[in-house]
Amino acid sequence: MSDYVQALALGLDPAWRHLPAERRSSTAASFGAAMDAGGIVTETYSLIGLKPGIDVLVWRLGPSVEALEEAAARLLRSGVGASMTVRQSFLGLIRESQYVAKATSQEQSLFRGERSRYLVVYPFTKSTDWYLSSREVRQGSMNEHMRVGHGYPQVRQLLAYSFGLDDQDFLVAYETDDLAAFSGLVRDLRGTDGRRSTVRDTPLLLGIHRPIGEILSMLGAAEAGDPIGAPNVGAVA
Repeated sequence: MSDYVQALALGLDPAWRHLPAERRSSTAASFGAAMDAGGIVTETYSLIGLKPGIDVLVWRLGPSVEALEEAAARLLRSGVGASMTVRQSFLGLIRESQYVAKATSQEQSLFRGERSRYLVVYPFTKSTDWYLSSREVRQGSMNEHMRVGHGYPQVRQLLAYSFGLDDQDFLVAYETDDLAAFSGLVRDLRGTDGRRSTVRDTPLLLGIHRPIGEILSMLGAAEAGDPIGAPNVGAVA
């Protein structure tokens, strides 16, 4: 069975903040409960004030596209979910890379173990010339890319394949506790040969890992100092 990954970015209708406090609290609780979808691994991230129109990033791993669809439908019809709009959605399939003989701890699913503070996700597409190049040329370019990446062990990466599933070629995600290091990694990768083949690597979404209850409290689900407090549902089996 294949694993599918989705980055689902949601934006809150500002009108929800003007509802009575009791209504905000009850709809937030319903939304938080709906986040826990059976058979789906879920992590939640806040983008409040970091990206126009986006407040919550739902990062999910599921056994099928149908499972992800059903989980999203449940979320969007539950409580405050009815006041949320899908602003971005990136979908990918997790497969072994043809360029990596043996994956290191840096190249992992980002759904195992302890979560880092920050998650960065974006769509990525390469040029036609890249795919028409020889295997040796592409492998050489990827070797350089990986050498640079291994110089930043505090940054972990996931590369999911989106061919035929979404607009982009890949869904790329990075996880780290050190944003300065991540910025340095991106800067260094700009100077590698592989950059010549990049067609698209935006929009970039930077999320802060927080339990969904904390995110909803920040959005106005509870009075200051009185969070609705639900644990993050991203427990890994």
